[in-house]
Amino acid sequence: MIDETTPVLYRAAHIVSQREGGSEPEAFAVAEGRVRATGSLAALRDRFPGAPEVDFGNATVVPGLNDAHIHLAMAATDLLHLDLSAAAVATADALLAAVTAEAARTPAGEWVRGSRYDDAKTGRITRRELDHAAPGHPVLVVHVAGHWGVVNSAGLRALGIDEDTPAPDGGDFGRDPDGRLDGRLIERALMNVVYPATARGDSPLTPSSPDDRLRGLLRAQELWHAAGLTSICDALIAPDDIALLRTARAQGRLTMRTGMLLSVDHYAKARALGVGSGFGDDLLRFVGVKAFLDGAIGGRTCLLAEPYADPECGGPDGHGLQTTSTEELFAQVREVHADGNRIGVHANGDAAIRLVLDAFEAARRELPRPGLRHRIEHCTLIDDEILARMRALDAIAVPFAGYAAYHGGALNTWYGPERTERMFAHRSFLDAGVTVAGSSDYPCGPYEPLLGLQSMVTREGIEDGAKVGPSQRVTAAEALRIFTLGSAEAEGTAHHKGRIAAGHLADFTVLGENPLTADPHGIAAIPVRATYVGGACVHEEATR
Repeated sequence: MIDETTPVLYRAAHIVSQREGGSEPEAFAVAEGRVRATGSLAALRDRFPGAPEVDFGNATVVPGLNDAHIHLAMAATDLLHLDLSAAAVATADALLAAVTAEAARTPAGEWVRGSRYDDAKTGRITRRELDHAAPGHPVLVVHVAGHWGVVNSAGLRALGIDEDTPAPDGGDFGRDPDGRLDGRLIERALMNVVYPATARGDSPLTPSSPDDRLRGLLRAQELWHAAGLTSICDALIAPDDIALLRTARAQGRLTMRTGMLLSVDHYAKARALGVGSGFGDDLLRFVGVKAFLDGAIGGRTCLLAEPYADPECGGPDGHGLQTTSTEELFAQVREVHADGNRIGVHANGDAAIRLVLDAFEAARRELPRPGLRHRIEHCTLIDDEILARMRALDAIAVPFAGYAAYHGGALNTWYGPERTERMFAHRSFLDAGVTVAGSSDYPCGPYEPLLGLQSMVTREGIEDGAKVGPSQRVTAAEALRIFTLGSAEAEGTAHHKGRIAAGHLADFTVLGENPLTADPHGIAAIPVRATYVGGACVHEEATR
C-alpha cells in the first residue's frame, strides 16, 4: 500500500495538461489527492527521489472529464426499472414485449416502469398498446427527453385522471384525433408524478427503497467512471437525493465528485439551514438552485419564438410550452440572487431564453452582486442578441454536447436547418466569450463524454451521418476544454479543477488514443484505460 502523503509519479506518451502556457509535461507527481508538480520525468525523479512510478505507456492522459448537467439521482432510480432506450428495444413491438415480460415478474396491481423511450427511433405507443401489453398493471413509460411519458388506462385510473380532469398549470394530457386521452403526460403532468424534486402533491408511485436506490447510484457511478467521468453536477436534486448521496459518502462509496442543483421547490428548506452555493467540499457540494421555464428539445415541447418546422411538434399553437409563469420565474430568480446563490434555469427555446435573461437583468438591477454568475441550463436556441446579453451578464451556458450525434437529422426535421445552425451553439458561445460547459443531460442523452466531444467536433448524426448545424463545430481541443474547464467554471471550481497542474485536484482520465489528433469520427470509440479521482484509481480497463 502506497502512503498517500508519498508522491506518485505518472507518465504517459501524451499528457494534455491544459496548463497556462509552456509545453506539455512528460510526467506529473500526485500526493494527498492533488497534483504536486509537473515536468520531465528526470526532474520529478530528482525532486521526489524514490517515489513510485506509474507508466501508462502510449496512452494519453487528460484532465478528468466533468459533466456539468446530468442526473445521478434520477439514474439511481431508472436503473432499477426497465431500460426502454432505442439501444435496448429497437422497435415498438420489442418495447411492448419488454413491458409484458416485466409485468409477468411484477405482482398484480403494482406499477411497471420504464424510461428512455424514444418515439423517433422506436416508434409511437399510446395507452392502447400498453393496455394490451400489461392489462393487470398500471404502466408508466418515460420518454428519453424526460418531459413527457405514456401511461396505460390502469395508470390513468391510479393517477385519478379521466376525460374531464383539468390539465395542471404548465402541463397537459395528450389526446388522440378523437379528443380522447391517449395516455401522454406532458411536462408538469409528468413531473408531478415521477420526479420527487419537482412533484407538487403526493405521487401514487411507490418510491424505491433507500437500499435499492443506493444500489442504483453505485451502478451509475461505475458506468460513468468507466466512460471517463470524474465529476458531475446533478441538475435536479431533492432532499431525499441529498440523503442518498450523503449515505454513499458516509460509507466511503461515493467516488464521483458531485455538485448539486437543488430543485427550486425545495429551496426554502436549504435557505432556512443557511445552505448556499459552494457549501460542502470537493467531493459533495451545493452548486446552486434549479428552476424550469420550458419544455424539451427531444420531446419537441420547448418554447420557440417561431413555430416548429414540423407541424406535428410544439403542441396546439406550434410554439411549445412555458412550464412556469413569467411572474413566478422572476420571483424565483430574485429570491435566489438576493441570497447570493447561483440559479440555473432550464430554458431551451429562444423565447424561453429571452425571458430568463429578462429575469437575470431585473435581479441584477435591483441588487447588484458582482461575481455572482447564473446559469442557463441547455440554452439551446440562440441568436446574436442572446449572446450579447449573456456576455454582458457573464451568464454561463450549459448546452447539450451529444444531441447532434444522438438525434441526427431528426433535429433538422423538427426545427429546420436554419435553426439547427443556432442550436447547441458551442462555436458561437466561444466566439462571443460566453462560458460554456459540457453536458449530456443523461438520461435524456447518452452519458459518454467522448460521444459528446465527437458530436461537438463533427456535428453529425452518429447513426444517419446527417449534418446538424455544422457551423457550430469546435476543435477537439476546444471540446475537451468545454468538458473540463468549462464545466468547472459552471460549478465554481475552475481554480483547482480542469487542469493537470500543481495545486489542482488529481483527477484525470487515461485514454487509449489522443482525442486531439484522432479521427474526429472515432473519438467516441477511444477506449478509456483508467479513471482517477484524487489520485485514486476508480476504474481500470479489464485486461485480456
